[in-house]
Amino acid sequence: MDHREDSRPEWGKSVSKVCLLPQRVVLVLMGFFSLICAFTCRVSLSHAITILAISNKISNKTVTNLTDEAPDGVCPQELESTDAVEQKGIYKWSETEKGFILGSFYFGYLISHLPGGVLADKYGAKWVVAFCVGVTAICELLSPPSIRLGPYYLITLRVLMGIAQGPIFPGLNGLLSSWVPKKERSTLGTICFGGSTMGIILSNACSGLLLHYYSWSVMFYVFGSLSVIWFIVFAIICTSSPFTHPFIKPKEREYLADEVGNVNKDKPGIPWKPMLLSMPMLSLIVSQMGHDWGYYVMVTNLPLYMADVIRFSIRSNGLVTALPYVAMWIASLISGVVADWLIRSGKLRLVTVRKLFTLLSAVLPGTFMVAASYAGCDKALVVALFTIAMWTMGMYYAGQKLSALDISPSYSSTITAIINGLGSFTGIFAPPIIGLLTPDKNNTQWRIVFWVSAVVLTLSAVVFCLIGSADIQPYDPMYEKSEKPEENKNK
Repeated sequence: MDHREDSRPEWGKSVSKVCLLPQRVVLVLMGFFSLICAFTCRVSLSHAITILAISNKISNKTVTNLTDEAPDGVCPQELESTDAVEQKGIYKWSETEKGFILGSFYFGYLISHLPGGVLADKYGAKWVVAFCVGVTAICELLSPPSIRLGPYYLITLRVLMGIAQGPIFPGLNGLLSSWVPKKERSTLGTICFGGSTMGIILSNACSGLLLHYYSWSVMFYVFGSLSVIWFIVFAIICTSSPFTHPFIKPKEREYLADEVGNVNKDKPGIPWKPMLLSMPMLSLIVSQMGHDWGYYVMVTNLPLYMADVIRFSIRSNGLVTALPYVAMWIASLISGVVADWLIRSGKLRLVTVRKLFTLLSAVLPGTFMVAASYAGCDKALVVALFTIAMWTMGMYYAGQKLSALDISPSYSSTITAIINGLGSFTGIFAPPIIGLLTPDKNNTQWRIVFWVSAVVLTLSAVVFCLIGSADIQPYDPMYEKSEKPEENKNK
């Protein structure tokens, strides 16, 4: 049957007439919300642990000048208001134990990427993404009882949540490859992937308020319940392909048939050898691992840094750690629009845009992270520098993050699974290593962490700039239909 034939049921035709947004935009927005659900659940523990764990090494010494550090490299305590719920710590976890609790998520996250990506490429990405967010919701709702039972139960649950979240990015890449035309890829792709940043924003902002006014368990129940609601809506209104969607208008389906094609139709098996041995794949792996190191340092450990070193209160901590990600989210949206404009107008080639945005999103964040560690206890300056750091990191979503779609639309889920899975190694090792590097939780020790992050970010981006590509690779079935690399160079 021709994919342009309008074979939808009557109810689907009637719904499409009243739907104001194109279905590809609806899908992108649902992908955006899926990442909000995933990341609020992922990051919530990073905030809860600041009040769940009894801290023994934070100094309460006062200083006369708030721009100076206390003698042990820790800032003076910011006092809570009298209406705060008193929560002074429950569990005596060492810094190393806290590192393993925070890092346990990534053990599961690592092992499920590849199976999830292969399933998404082979059978369609919708139910892969839906199942993953659904299981994440269950794990979040079970977090309070697991914390009360003991650290081993909590670690086990976090590993399970990591397994559930591993295939989400590969699945979303698979959906984008089927639904989003190349000339809209930067804009719609950054909107979709911006959900991860917005999830961190909401988790940081809401966690601080929820922990301030309510018992710590309320936060987990709120985020878990919202994820359940997303699962129900997504299961009803989204599909893996525009050619099986019951609500899509014929005009949009014809447009996608012309601009995207049916990447899921008659697709051969995954070409493992040429895929894994290609230089563009190597560049994606290295750049992903470098980016993830810097990103996970900020996502997982910034709340601890703000609480233990800069000494923000529980409520303020959530708000100030949200600000950098607000900047990052706004920058990602702007960079997506700018990237598409640069490509459409012919001012820069696609590969140049990807490399430029990737390099800027590595060198600048590393520079401002390090600068923040030299700002002493000037809280406003510290927050401003971290905010600028994450603003500049937002350009990454219009850079390397979309390269899997560029080099292989047919196998983008598998490629994303491989590079994200290997990148998650940094999520496993970063928290314990940071715990070992910061036993006294002072600024001098944290400064080393930020310097290491800056170097790793920069070197990984340089590798991508040297050997990365944005051309469809010969192993992809869409290669013969694409413009050849030498043709692209003339544009």
